[in-house]
Amino acid sequence: MLWLLKPETLPEKFAVMILAILLFALVMGLVLAVVDRPKLPKWVPVAGYLGPAVLLITFGLLWPGMLTIKNSFFSRTGADFVGLENYVRIFTDETFVTVIINTLLWVAFVPTIATALGLVYAVLVDRTRVEKFAKTLIFLPMAISMVGASIIWKFVYEYKPASQPQIGLMNQVMVWLGLEPQQWLLNPPLNTFMLIMVMIWIQAGFAMTVLSAAIKAIPDEIIEAAKVDGVTGMKLFWWVTVPSVRPAIVVVLTTIAMGTLKAFDVVYTMTGGNFNTSIIANEFYIQSFNQGQPQIGAALAVILFVMIAPIIIYNVRQMRISEGER
Repeated sequence: MLWLLKPETLPEKFAVMILAILLFALVMGLVLAVVDRPKLPKWVPVAGYLGPAVLLITFGLLWPGMLTIKNSFFSRTGADFVGLENYVRIFTDETFVTVIINTLLWVAFVPTIATALGLVYAVLVDRTRVEKFAKTLIFLPMAISMVGASIIWKFVYEYKPASQPQIGLMNQVMVWLGLEPQQWLLNPPLNTFMLIMVMIWIQAGFAMTVLSAAIKAIPDEIIEAAKVDGVTGMKLFWWVTVPSVRPAIVVVLTTIAMGTLKAFDVVYTMTGGNFNTSIIANEFYIQSFNQGQPQIGAALAVILFVMIAPIIIYNVRQMRISEGER
C-alpha cells in the first residue's frame, strides 16, 4: 500500500486521484448529513461548514508557512540556527541582488503598463459596433495558460542567423527592416523586458475587462453634465472617466501586482531563470529543488511574502473605503 503515498506509474497516479476525489466526497457527505439536521445547537452547523476549511487552511497554508519562516533561519540541513545569515547572503550576493532587481522591474512595469493599456483599450472600444469582437481579441490571452503563452512567445522571439530563414516573428521583422536578428532571450537586461512583455500581454485582458465594466457603471448624467460644460476628448478621459473608475484601477493594479510577484511559469518556461532573468518566485524553486539550498529558498519565500503583504493590506483597505462610500 506504499504506492498510495508515492505513486510512480500512471495507473497508480490515476488511482490516487480517484481515491482523493472519493474521500473528499465522502467527508463532505458526512459533514452535510450531520449538520443538516433540525434542532441542533447553532455551533454544530457552523463548525461543520467551517471546520474543514479551517483545517485545510491551518495544515495546508499556515503550518507550512510557519515552517518556511523557521527554516529560513537555519542551515541547509536544518540542524544549526544561523540567524539572518541566509538573508544577508541574498542581499549581498550579486546573483540574488539581480533576482531582486528583476522582480522590482516586473512589479514596476507589468501592473502599470497592463492597466494603462486595458484602460485605454476599454475607453476606445466602449459602445462601438465592434466592441464585443475587440474585447474578445484582447481577452483571449487570459484563456491561455501561462505555459502556453510562454511557448507562443518563445517562438516569436526565436533566433536564427541572418543567413537562415527566420522562424521568430520578431527577427523576421528585423530582417525586413534590414537589421540583424537579435537573441532576445539571451542578452540582459533586454531579455528581462522581453519576458515582462509576455506578462503584460496576458494581463492586459484582465485589466480591460474589469475597467470596461467600471466605465459602463459611470452614470450617464455625469458624462452628459461634463459635455454640457465643454469637457470632451482627453479632458473627459482625465477629469471624469479616470476619477470615476479609480477604485477599479486600484483593484486591477494591486491584483496584477500580486500575480506578477508570484510569476513563475513565464520565466521558467522561456529561460529557466538563466541569463540574468530569474525573479524571486522562480529562484525560490531553483534554490529549493535544483540547487539543494532549501534554506535560501525559504528565505526567498519569506521575502516574497513580505513584498506581497503590503499590497494585500492596501487592497483590502481600499475595498473597505469603497464600500463605506457606497
